[in-house]
Parts: sequence; C-alpha cells; structure tokens
Amino acid sequence: MHLRFSLDLESLRAAYAEGILTPSEVVAEVYGRIQARGDDHVWITLRPEADALAEAAALAARCAAGEALPLYGVPFAVKDNLDVAGLPTTAACPAFAYIPLADAEAVHRLRAAGAIVIGKTNLDQFATGLVGVRSPYGAPSSVFHPDYISGGSSSGSAVAVAAGLVSFSLGTDTAGSGRVPAAFNHLVGWKPTKGLVSTRGLVPACRSLDCVSVFTLTCADAAAVAAVVSAYDAADPYARPAPAGGAAPSFPAVFRFGVPRSSQLEFFGDTAAANLYAAAIARLRALGGQPVEVDFNPFADTAALLYAGPWVAERLAAITPFADLHPDALHPVTAKIIGAARGLSAVEAFRAFYKLEELCCAAAAEWARMDVLLLPTTPTIYTHAEVAAEPVLLNSRLGTYTNFVNLLDLAALAVPAGFRPDGLPLGVTLMAPAFGDAALLALGARLHAALGGTLGGTATALAAVSSPSGLLDSRTPFRPAPAAAPASISLAVVGAHLSGQPLNHQLASRGATLLRATRTASDYRLFALARTTPPKPGLVRSPGFSPVLAPGATAGIEVELWSLSPAAFGAFTAEVPAPLAIGNVVLVDGSTVKGFVCEPAALDGATDITAHGGWRAYLAARPPG
Repeated sequence: MHLRFSLDLESLRAAYAEGILTPSEVVAEVYGRIQARGDDHVWITLRPEADALAEAAALAARCAAGEALPLYGVPFAVKDNLDVAGLPTTAACPAFAYIPLADAEAVHRLRAAGAIVIGKTNLDQFATGLVGVRSPYGAPSSVFHPDYISGGSSSGSAVAVAAGLVSFSLGTDTAGSGRVPAAFNHLVGWKPTKGLVSTRGLVPACRSLDCVSVFTLTCADAAAVAAVVSAYDAADPYARPAPAGGAAPSFPAVFRFGVPRSSQLEFFGDTAAANLYAAAIARLRALGGQPVEVDFNPFADTAALLYAGPWVAERLAAITPFADLHPDALHPVTAKIIGAARGLSAVEAFRAFYKLEELCCAAAAEWARMDVLLLPTTPTIYTHAEVAAEPVLLNSRLGTYTNFVNLLDLAALAVPAGFRPDGLPLGVTLMAPAFGDAALLALGARLHAALGGTLGGTATALAAVSSPSGLLDSRTPFRPAPAAAPASISLAVVGAHLSGQPLNHQLASRGATLLRATRTASDYRLFALARTTPPKPGLVRSPGFSPVLAPGATAGIEVELWSLSPAAFGAFTAEVPAPLAIGNVVLVDGSTVKGFVCEPAALDGATDITAHGGWRAYLAARPPG
C-alpha cells in the first residue's frame, strides 16, 4: 500500500522538525485516506474532521507558547470500549451506548502529550472474542486479504494502524485481543503489565485482568506511547505502581529464551506457521539468545481456565444489569459465552482460584530457567467463512498462546514474524514477568529489525525509519512516569556537553539519556567564546535575525536533547558556570525546552560562528592548533 508519507512516529517527528508537514496537514491526509478506503468496518464513530483540525491548530499554538509535547500532532484511534469525551462509547452494542463527559485516563494522557484522536474503532462486542467478527458494525478484514479475519477483539484498532490511517491505536487485551490482531496485520502489539496503564474509563470485560494495549508500526513507537500512558493512577483500584528502582531496561547480552517442547507445539496443520516460528527462533539465537526447552503444560492449563470459571462470571458481572434488561441486544455468540456463567457457583470459582495458584507455582519453576518466553502469537489464521462455520472452536484455537498471559501476570509484546507463502502474515510474542515491559520493547525492536520488511500493510520499509540497530528508542528508555510531577526534564545542549565532547561526562554521570539530535529555531546565533576552558560556545536568540549559511549548512543551530530526572537536572544546573546559563530554547518544531544560553556580556571578543550551523561543524572547520 503506497502512501504519500508514513505515519510512524520517527517519520512524523522528522517531517514536523523540517517543516515539511504540519499537524493540520497530517489530519487532513488521514481523513482523506479514511474516505478512500470506504466502508471497511474499521470505525464505529469517526470524529468530525473540523474538530480534529481545530485541535491540530491548537497544538501548534501550544507549542508556540512553549509547551513540550512528546506526541505532537500524532493521530491515533481508540477502541470503542474506552471513553473519549463527547464521542459515544458503544462496546459494539448500540443499545449500550452512552456519551462520556471525560476521556479515559490513557486517552487523557495521550491528548495532553499532543496526540490527536481520530475516532472510535470496531471490536468484538464487549471485547469478547479473538476473531473480530462479533459486531453489529461489520467485520474488518486483515489488510492483506479481504477473505481473512482481522483478529479481535481490537479489530478496528489494528486495521487502522496497518492501513496507514493513524500512527497508533489503543486496544484492550484480556485474553489476547491486543496481540492476535497485531499478528494478522503485521504490527507490533504491546500488552503491558496489568495495572501499569490505567483502565479508568474502560468498559470492563474481566476487570481483574483487563489491560489497555497499544498497536504500532514499530517497537520504538510502542515505547514512545508507553512512556506517556504508563503512570500510576490512584483513582484506578487495579492500578499498580512500578517497583522501586524499576525493572531491568534490557535482558543480558546473552539471554535465555524459553520455547515449548516440540511435542507441545500446536499449529493445527499450518506448516507455514510452524516454519515462521522456527525462523523467529533462529533470529533470536542470532541476537545472542540461548533457547531453552520449557514445559508448556502449566501455561496451557492456565489458558484452559480462562473460559471455564470465575473469569467468565466476571464478564457477566460487568454487564449484568444491561444484559438482564436487553437480552436481545447481545451478539448471539457473545450471549452464549457470557450466559454460560449464570450456572456457575462460588464453589466452582474458588476451585478455579486454587488451581490457578498451583499453576502459577509450576510456571514460576519454568521462569527460573529463562529470561524471556518466545511463542507463536497464534497457531494459524482463518477466513471469515471458516469462523462463521465454527465460531467458538476456532476462536478458542487462536487463544492457544495468549489466554494465559494475564492470569499469570506477564507482560507481552507481539512482533511480526513474516508471511506465509500465500501472503498472509503471522507473528510471534515475547513474554516476561510483570514489569519487564522495557526489556521486551528493547528486545522486540531488535527482533523486528532482524526480520525487516515493511510497516503494517504499507509499502514503507522498516529499515527506512529505524536506526541500524533497530533500536530507535534506545535513546529514550521506557520508564513509567509518575502520575503527578514529570519523570524527566529535557535539556538542549549545544557545545562541550554534546556527545563525544569533553563535558559530556557531566550528563552521563547523572544518568541522563540522549533523546535525539535536532536544531534550534532559525533566529539563533552561536558564538565561540573567548577565554573558556575547555572551549565553549554561547547561544543567543536574535529575533528577526536571518543567518547567512555556509554551503550545505541548515538553518538553526545543532543541539542534542537529553533527558534528566528533576533531581539530576537541579544538580546539573547548579554547576553551570557564568557566563553560561540555563534558559528557554525554542526548537525548529516550535516547541520550547530548557537549554544552554549565554549572557550578552560574554560576547565581547567572541567569534560569531553561526554560519557553521553548530559547534561540531565549527570545530571540524577550525584550522589545527
């Protein structure tokens, strides 16, 4: 699918920074793409284009006023069991619909970070299903073939990203709904640790297991979204704060990855799927992993519990008042599955809880032998006709490698694994114990890069938007943000603190993280200061200044953005010597960050080096000695 430009975050950031695109232009393009696809059953409610354009214009004003917005101008979609203020929440059941007054917490955080809601997407009704066909709003298809299912329950959310209609989308994941559609649409699907992302504003399926999930084109994009939405929400009774000190941001250089015994693998006759899984194992080995055969029985037995016992009753508990009043409003398959819980007893529920604890202990013994678990995301993929003929059996098969994850309190990341000979995609999933999300995202980026190929169903190559290592976000490790104060402060450095320069150690020693290289607005001047040790430049803003550039130079001054904790930022700035100071610096994209500036008095005897476009370029052009 050839598109005028890619909506992955790295491409959008670059286009905004270079002035190639504006958020308003991106929004207009998105609505054009949606219209061109026609009735693809992706959307339940599309936001009025005028409203989205107005929000895009307001974002530009916020940036001009000095706000730093990490998801500036990024269009996204929301599964229609999550609230967006002013848009109906239906959970794919028209009779259930209501209009919320406030955004779900995850949506609120994304919009505050500059992301733009485009609309609400289709799903298996009340998020019950892995197929994506149990909806009165129609059944989306995989972007690779109209006869094949999209996967569910987050069907529309996955297709919206894979088709290049939005940069990312929110789904939910109780039994695999944020991973199965990723596999069927060649996407990344992040299923966070339970409680890491607030579920406030979510219509519950199984409230004790539900997770808000994220679909993206790359693992770097997933990490960027995760950094915004991951925050402890004291108003969510199922929220959990990240452990003190945080989990390890990556696995060891030589890591152990679990694979089931060959006799325990099931692909239901799909030899192409088995071959893709074997190829993923080989790629992970090449990345330093050591495969370890583990007993998959505790995981499979846990998966079997999900639709037999208290967790089916929990689905019924979520909608009992509505279902009692509107029994005919439910999709027939949904009604059959959830209705089975009416005959369950508390005794049966407790037996299931006891069994789960036994299985958790057995699974823990297997985890002692591995750092990460690699599984097929699904055993195979099915057509719409096949699912219509066997709606419950085939849905159950799709959960073979997903249903146990939340019951065992695991984090999971689905990544593409390639294509069958018939052109249908499948995926694999990396899993880790709770709060291993950062390590999964880092490893997933490497595994995805080793596969290569294109993004979703578009023609954009992964290699064209990622670093050579495939780790775009190695510069911005995923760290859950606290609910109140910002977890970090961005600092623009312009001279001796740049990477490879003599004072960079002052940042590194305080745990600072390099975010990216960028440039200032065009009306800044740079001076080589006299009598400083080591040599340093001074950055000064001159409104109305129009620089004369050296051949090949770009307007604005080269800077690096570094992220520091508030404490580290305070300690660092306390040591900044005169005539330098920390002030506000306007970047080329219009955002404002803290950065090095210079006192005007220090410019006596200084050399104007603005034409070079940056400190490194000046040093490279300076005569030796």
